[in-house]
Amino acid sequence: MKMSERRQKMAERRKMRAKEESSMAFHVMLVPTLGCPSNCSYCWSSEEDSPIMSIETIEEVVEWVKDFQKGQVTFTFHGGEPLLAGADFYRKALPLLADGLSHLKPSFALQTNLWKLTPELAKILAEYDIPIGSSIDGPKELNDLQRGKGYFEKTMRGYEIARANGLNVRFICTFTSHSVKFKEDIFNFFLDNGLTLKLHPALPSLRGDNPEKWALDPKEYGELLIYLLDKYLEHFGEIEVMNIDHLCKNVFTHRGSVCTFVDCMGGVFAVGPDGGIYPCYRFVGMPEYVMGNVYDHPSREDLAQSDAWKLMFRFKDYVDKECGDCPYIRFCRGGCPYNALARTGGEIKGVDPHCTAYKMIFKEISDRLNKELSGASGAGMAVPSLQQGHETGSTPGIMSIIFKNR
Repeated sequence: MKMSERRQKMAERRKMRAKEESSMAFHVMLVPTLGCPSNCSYCWSSEEDSPIMSIETIEEVVEWVKDFQKGQVTFTFHGGEPLLAGADFYRKALPLLADGLSHLKPSFALQTNLWKLTPELAKILAEYDIPIGSSIDGPKELNDLQRGKGYFEKTMRGYEIARANGLNVRFICTFTSHSVKFKEDIFNFFLDNGLTLKLHPALPSLRGDNPEKWALDPKEYGELLIYLLDKYLEHFGEIEVMNIDHLCKNVFTHRGSVCTFVDCMGGVFAVGPDGGIYPCYRFVGMPEYVMGNVYDHPSREDLAQSDAWKLMFRFKDYVDKECGDCPYIRFCRGGCPYNALARTGGEIKGVDPHCTAYKMIFKEISDRLNKELSGASGAGMAVPSLQQGHETGSTPGIMSIIFKNR
């Protein structure tokens, strides 16, 4: 590609980005503490006595967000382990956010290992219909090998409390360099227990080298995603694999649908226990990534003056330049900037190291989708039947996944 053509394409993408950012959904991750009672082998935050966010900080979040954003806002309580903040924190924090920002129609979510969930806390969360994300890495023996002895039983105990109080819980399964060898056992565990499967690859961290040995190789991750695509179609209607749903949607719409594959910068922020504002929860606690503090009620322009903001947006430009010829750039965007920075010690020297995996699964989905569409066209149909699947006796395909919830 000629230099002039490349520059023109980059300019067009910047215009498209600006348009998307103006209508971007607003997501604030609230991190009440970096502490956690569990001690997962590949995780970086497990100090139970870490500082806890005060209600005064929540009040300042309300004052900051009130004039910062015009559209709808989602708050996700993350960590560390957010339930360490206790029932009284949520009893006060949730109405402060819901009532103080009612004009923004706030919604809520929570990511927790469920160990600290009590019936009292569950009732408070249920009042606001808060969906819960938790973590299980598969069968008990495999899970506890990676996450620590007793983890499985404690999480399942919390899961039963959540269910008894009408809370919806979905689990994230972290695949590591070890557990990927047992992918069939893990898939069958989620299938047999009627659980939705959402997966996450173990990654290196900016905070240390400990998770490195657990990190999943990009090629193995790509092979895992293709394996799960096949297993999902084999058991279509019996299990939901959220990652495959999202990846198929990305290919079909040419737009990223989850944070790994969208321009999250400028629309997603994290607030740490002391009120510090960061680009994402994974940066919380690292001073070099602080963009501001809720106590100062910074504007978007104020945050844009920080080194961390500028770094994130330099990553965008890097992606435009380095990935300009990639057929998947519109719905991949170079993957997660944190993943890219973690691999290079905080410098912009590459995209998400799982690029290899993303290309593998995007190509697989694209090839299968094109084959389905060309086959339908040859048969004189506009698109494959939206009811395609087991109930019609036909073989489920990519279009079955794309339209299964429509």
